[in-house]
Amino acid sequence: MSEPPRVVVIGGGLGGLCLAEGLHRAGIPVTVHERDAEPTARRQGYRIHLGGGGATALADCLPPASYQLLLATAGRPGGQVTVATKRLRRLRVLPGGPGRPATSPAAVSVAVNRLTVREIMLADLGDLVRFGAEFTHYETEGAGVRAHFANGDSVVADVLVGADGVGSRVRGQLLPHAEVVDTGNRVIYGKVLLDATTRTLLPADVKRGFLAVRAIPRPIGMALGLVEFAEPVTEAASRFGVRLTPTEDYLMFALTAPLRCFPHPDAVMSTLDGERLRETVIGMTRSWHPNLRELLAHCVVGENFHLPIRVSRPVPAWTTGPVTLLGDAVHAMSPAGGSGANTALRDAALLVRRLSATDRDTRLGAYEREMLDHGFAAVRVAGGR
Repeated sequence: MSEPPRVVVIGGGLGGLCLAEGLHRAGIPVTVHERDAEPTARRQGYRIHLGGGGATALADCLPPASYQLLLATAGRPGGQVTVATKRLRRLRVLPGGPGRPATSPAAVSVAVNRLTVREIMLADLGDLVRFGAEFTHYETEGAGVRAHFANGDSVVADVLVGADGVGSRVRGQLLPHAEVVDTGNRVIYGKVLLDATTRTLLPADVKRGFLAVRAIPRPIGMALGLVEFAEPVTEAASRFGVRLTPTEDYLMFALTAPLRCFPHPDAVMSTLDGERLRETVIGMTRSWHPNLRELLAHCVVGENFHLPIRVSRPVPAWTTGPVTLLGDAVHAMSPAGGSGANTALRDAALLVRRLSATDRDTRLGAYEREMLDHGFAAVRVAGGR
């Protein structure tokens, strides 16, 4: 019987960690190399919607207890998606999930806190994840590959997986022709902690599920979603013998608009601190419903951050070798579809299955074909170019 491949994963986001979880459970040697010094080194978002595809991938890859902890620390499920005007008048209501706890991973539709999910997987992986490891480039060595890091270290693997996000250095070397285009849209993310004051300001529809606000006729929109834990995160974690960062119930918001609608160019927007970003959000929603504006004024200023929205253009399958890609590193998409994280998790579970097969060339080639198909289908649905 052939030895299992040694796998090196570049990037410790949700997709890379899920892949490492699945490989470790399958007995395949794996290490994850993350450039950040620690999990909270930079803002990476808060609330994400976990759907059936992502939940199934996590159930396949995580130890059963860790998957149960993930569900225990998820937000309460919502039953609808509401589209409303800036004055909170309903435009339409769409079904958004079962509105109750799911009985199987494929039926899951809940909000989860990104950091909490990462911490659950990091607790499982321990020292298999190396922080402060900034990848610079790779070199092929025979049938394998050597990854090099900024501190002068290097590591040899049979398979190198780029799970290093939209600015992927692995993709830049493997597929220098692959394009990531600027959509011209920008987003300011933030969160509002829920307390006696802010709960009274919540729009009724955000309590029933996800709320999308459209400032017609201006091309400004806002997505709002609650994360209300059925059980305090630390209490759920203690039942499973895991330490997690305490997290309070909160409202996530994402203000999205074309660059021309923001008061400053990118060079200035990228330097604004949390307080200035709050002022920007309040200024851009001047004619919105007063309760919504007051709610936004209560945002945690230290949690605000601004990002350009970039999406990947489709690439054809490449010649299979010892280097491959996963998630935003290959098929970055607009957050409008809410499927980026779920698609990366699906990639991870698929790659675990393929790497558990016998013939490396066949398994990686099959993974890449399937990943490109479902990944760029998700990009199109999310509004990719």
